[in-house]
This record gives sequence, structure tokens and C-alpha cells, in this order.
Amino acid sequence: MPRIRLGNDADVPRALAIWRAAVDATHGFLSPEHRAEIDTLVAEQFLPHAPLWLVDDEGGTVQGFLALDGDMIDALFVDPAAHGRGFGTALVEHALSLSPDARVDANEQADNALPFYEARGFVRIGRSERDPQGRPYPIIHLRHGGAA
Repeated sequence: MPRIRLGNDADVPRALAIWRAAVDATHGFLSPEHRAEIDTLVAEQFLPHAPLWLVDDEGGTVQGFLALDGDMIDALFVDPAAHGRGFGTALVEHALSLSPDARVDANEQADNALPFYEARGFVRIGRSERDPQGRPYPIIHLRHGGAA
């Protein structure tokens, strides 16, 4: 049974390793330059400062993480080796327990993200041609239950 817990500074290296493995497995559309740029931002500016919710497996190993800012899911990543074992769903359910009208932005080109969120009750509410940093990666905006 997955266990959700609040992360701490000691969890940042594992969260970063999960982020890197997940992005490498699902974000092949990123240019090498953008991948390196985003890695630096995540490693130095995002993960060390974001309040992280972690999901541990039965043995206590962190298998994924969630960053939630108000009703916005800023990040949700699961170790690719643990995909399909319920860890991502457990994190989404935790986010919804804290914010029933949660929102999330997903890369349109990450073909696993949209079906994952839509299967869990999220609906598309918009689209941006570029990511928040202006890079040419379209973003799909979703909200749980479709509230505007």
C-alpha cells in the first residue's frame, strides 16, 4: 500500500533522480539544450524550495513526488520503474483530498500525461502554444471535474 508523506531536505536528491528518470522516459521531445536548462532550474530553484509530498512503497523507498501550490499541481513524477503500480494515482488522490478542484498543466507532447489525468477525472480547460518559459512545447491546462 503506498504511503504519502511530506518530504524534507533529505528527500530532494531522490526526488531529483525520479524527475530525471521520468523526464528521460517521457519527454523525448525536449531539445538537449532545453532539457539541460530545465534540469538546472529543477535541481537548483524548484525542488530545494518546493513543498513535496512523497509516495513510498512498502519498503519505504520513495517512488514518486507531488508539488502542490494551492490548487495547482506544479509537479507529479513517478519513477518509470514503478509506473503502473498506483503511485501516481495515490499522489493525485492526495492532491484532490487537499484541493478537490485541483488544476494541472501537462505537456501536450508527453503522451502519457493527458490520458493519466483524464482517467482520474481531469478535463481540458485550455491550451497554450508555449510552456511558461516561452519554449515551443504546447501545454494543456486541466482541472479536476471541469470547474472553470
